[in-house]
Amino acid sequence: MTTVYQHGTLEALIAGQLGGTLGTLQLSELLTHGDTGIGTLHGVDGEVVILDGEVYQADATGTVNHITDLTATTPFSTVHDGRNVTDRITLSDVTMANIDLIEKRHLANNFSAIVLHGVMDQVLVRIAPKANEPFPSLLELTKNQPTFERAHVAGTLVGYYSPELYQGATSAGWHVHFISDDRQFAGHVLEFSAAELTGDLTIFDDFQLHLPINDASFRAHEAVNMAELDADIHAAEDEQPEPVLNK
Repeated sequence: MTTVYQHGTLEALIAGQLGGTLGTLQLSELLTHGDTGIGTLHGVDGEVVILDGEVYQADATGTVNHITDLTATTPFSTVHDGRNVTDRITLSDVTMANIDLIEKRHLANNFSAIVLHGVMDQVLVRIAPKANEPFPSLLELTKNQPTFERAHVAGTLVGYYSPELYQGATSAGWHVHFISDDRQFAGHVLEFSAAELTGDLTIFDDFQLHLPINDASFRAHEAVNMAELDADIHAAEDEQPEPVLNK
């Protein structure tokens, strides 16, 4: 059995539930469910990439931090066991718009993960700035998020594909983060292009969603308007903001 483990929901972030809670939401607990993944920290403080059990955070200045304090908490993260690989793959002439694994392999109804390495001809990322309480919605927070761009940079893409059926619990489609080999550049991927990427494809037969039921604010929060949720998710996750910083 291959399992993808997710803590929290994207709907909760849209509703302003940006605080990482205690106990099972500490990074130490998250890592018991997988050594590979992506996410964010308390207050949506940057973009997290997890590789080989090591946690890296890109903050809103563009700095990449190696997080060794595993008592840090997360409101939203996704991980899996990087050893459970379905297939070794090579993709050619690939961009964010044409990761063509889903159609070719008939995976539209499956949760899947990619961990792909190579030299990016170009990669554009955004990094959510840290919010303080009282927390705004994710959409409000990401309106002023900085973007960063690099060319000819070697690194790794870590991303998850979620079926359309689960929009709201997750962001349907691909959600991809990048980190450079030198661990000096990382973020949530908006665009990239690469002549060739090689690595792992994992197809999951188990989606495990963990909810912070001991968090009073999570249990009491008012859900967002479902008619507006899809547009808000696309605006927060996929649309390119006006660049605030470039590095």
